[in-house]
Amino acid sequence: MRYVSTRGDATRRSFSEILLEGLAPDGGLYLPETYPHVDRTALARWRRLPYADLAFEILALYIDDIPAADLKGLLARTYTRDVFGSETIVPLKPLESGVALEALSNGPTLAFKDIALQLLGALFEYELSRRGETLNILGATSGDTGSAAEYAMRGRKGIRVFMLSPHGRMSAFQQAQMFSLQDPNIHNLAIEGVFDDCQDIVKAVSGDLGFKRAWRIGTVNSINWARLLAQVVYYFAGYFQATARDDERVSFAVPSGNFGNVCAGHVARMMGLPIDRLVVATNENDVLDEFFRTGTYRVRGGAQTYETSSPSMDISKASNLERFVFDLVGRDAARSRALFADALARQGGFSLASGERERLPDFGFVSGRSTHADRIVAIRDTWQRFGLMIDPHTADGLNVARRYLAPGVPMLVLETALPAKFAATIHEALGREPERPARLAGLEQLPRRFTVMPADAQRVKDYIAQNSAS
Repeated sequence: MRYVSTRGDATRRSFSEILLEGLAPDGGLYLPETYPHVDRTALARWRRLPYADLAFEILALYIDDIPAADLKGLLARTYTRDVFGSETIVPLKPLESGVALEALSNGPTLAFKDIALQLLGALFEYELSRRGETLNILGATSGDTGSAAEYAMRGRKGIRVFMLSPHGRMSAFQQAQMFSLQDPNIHNLAIEGVFDDCQDIVKAVSGDLGFKRAWRIGTVNSINWARLLAQVVYYFAGYFQATARDDERVSFAVPSGNFGNVCAGHVARMMGLPIDRLVVATNENDVLDEFFRTGTYRVRGGAQTYETSSPSMDISKASNLERFVFDLVGRDAARSRALFADALARQGGFSLASGERERLPDFGFVSGRSTHADRIVAIRDTWQRFGLMIDPHTADGLNVARRYLAPGVPMLVLETALPAKFAATIHEALGREPERPARLAGLEQLPRRFTVMPADAQRVKDYIAQNSAS
């Protein structure tokens, strides 16, 4: 298996090469040259596998430069009951007939990001040890990626983490999770701006090839293919739990900001998983809903990016959309480059050509927008009817999912986080505080360690150079 850039870089790379690299040298994102096809025979064989074994079957299709025994061992040590709270790893929580939540948030930081980042930490440490090298990880977070990455990387040999977050725009719990870490290899940079400013800095630093190579910069955001690949597994796991036969179809509703989570669903569908619809659920920052309704991708600036009660989705520049559009335009790298490197940079957006727009339904995507009032109603309704407390992002997913229910097609809503991370919104909806694991009691009162910094890529580079693992 070799990987190519969405913008046409001619060098074909192996998995281990792109694992540590993040963005391609031309600024594009990596995708496999082809998607492996999974037929019904394989689906039948995989149906009863434990999660770690299912992960091995899927990842081994994409990773051929790590010995099979080593990969299987990494997966077995990552996906355990001790880490994720159940043997199933991602159990379903039934709601009304035909609707269920897929529980993805039982890991160390109570967010779905743990599922991929716990594995990414193990893969990084394995590959760096094999090479005798070090890595400086640069990331941006709107809430949950940061803590999941930091908990996955803390104390790992040869790794330092530099995590950018929008100053004052995460929930109190999310801030405390990140900023209370005292590990010397973890550096939190609170950027004076919005998430998109953080993401732009990560791309600018990664795009400076001289700096990137000198200081060995890697990424943990979903622009890293390995992270997105790990998320593909739980689409298969959810499908197997929701069906009895391998010819049944299932839809997934995905709370969406940066398009990484639902892009993993797109990959699963391209592989042959019988997915009927991929429901893209946004909050008031509805750039993705606009794209799938109109074919126009219009990035908003910081002043037009709303601060909402589902803050991890307060994103108006969806990095992973480039991967999907690359497939949509027939893997035409010149067209992809014209849209994302040229039109997006010059005009702040683009519109698909009529033929491209007509192809959108072929990929199963539909979309919708959810508001704060919608979230409050969904949180309250889910608690009153099912005795289940959900976070505001999952509420967005559930709201939009119900607009696309189809007879005989189960709808799985991907859970984003546990409600403990968003106490203010839960209290508004239910008049009570959410429960939290005992190990996280008093988290907000712990001492904090972080650095406030302007939205300036050069300032971030200087900080990395002064605190690097190299």
